[in-house]
Amino acid sequence: MTVEAGCILADVQQAAARADRLFPLSLAAEGTCEIGGNLSTNAGGVHVLRYGNARQLVLGLEVVLPDGRVWDGLRRLRKDNSGYALREVFLGAEGTLGIITAAVLKLFPRPRARWVALAAVRDVPAALELLSLARAATGDAVSAFELIPRIALDYVLRHIPGTADPLGRRYERYVLIELDSTIDGDVALGARGGGLLERATTDGLVLDAEVASSAAQIAALWKLREGISEAQKGEGASVKHDVAVPVSRVPDFLEEATRAVESEWPGVRVVAFGHLGDGNIHFNLSVPEGGDDAAFLAHWDAFSRIVHDVVMSMNGTIAAEHGIGRLKRAELVHYKSSTEMDLMRALKAALDPRGIMNPGRVV
Repeated sequence: MTVEAGCILADVQQAAARADRLFPLSLAAEGTCEIGGNLSTNAGGVHVLRYGNARQLVLGLEVVLPDGRVWDGLRRLRKDNSGYALREVFLGAEGTLGIITAAVLKLFPRPRARWVALAAVRDVPAALELLSLARAATGDAVSAFELIPRIALDYVLRHIPGTADPLGRRYERYVLIELDSTIDGDVALGARGGGLLERATTDGLVLDAEVASSAAQIAALWKLREGISEAQKGEGASVKHDVAVPVSRVPDFLEEATRAVESEWPGVRVVAFGHLGDGNIHFNLSVPEGGDDAAFLAHWDAFSRIVHDVVMSMNGTIAAEHGIGRLKRAELVHYKSSTEMDLMRALKAALDPRGIMNPGRVV
């Protein structure tokens, strides 16, 4: 599909659906965000596990360069080794090297069947075991695997209208699992999902689960996940971190980072949720109940240094899907090697010697 940069992401998804295809990039802001911005920031979303980030969904680009020339790279080729992969220069560059004005996007067969469940898990290591089991037991049909801690669910139930706790009792951690199949009326998908939960329960990985039996129930379960960021606003000030570590290190990261921030600010409420399947955790911190919002937010840099130190000790990243922008420039310089920074600055200087493209961002 060839699209102009101003297309709303949801409209791109709907256009693909009308052609009986899937454009899999999906995030909470899809009703308002534009595809040009999605590509410029290499947006992630909930389906990275199956389909990859935005850069994995692009075949070609059209870009306006700092000197006014237009690079027409709107090619539909799956393979092209004729020199440097120029599109990679602009994807995720946050508009600092050129302005993306159009793109050729990859489309996929449209799923014909979906299976969604909210499963209470024993702990985070058990959740990772469940992920591995799910990928093996379902023919790698897992399209989303999202971690939801109890505190985040409580926030959603308190602040997002039309939500309800689907399980009969409280648990500390949950995962939202989605399987999909391109086979029309794939009744075996439900059987594979049910078998997965049965085995995981027997193995002690899953403590309880709710399986959606209709499109409305699927939407209700996803609302619990997608409402977390909005619900957190109702709990006062929050300090947010968009980080990633190797998937196998997520349990270690959550334990160490939580211990570190709780030691720094007693009573802080850790709200760590997100894309467990690809290692991207939104490690958000809410002000203690009854705490001072301004004082808490004034501590943002100190919190970030603590969290980012833990992330980098595990060979992770301080910007998994939300980019660097202006706020993380100092952190980027602190954690990136001098070689990496030199390469980035050289690229910026070569393409934008006057520094006119989105100045003050990234480098």
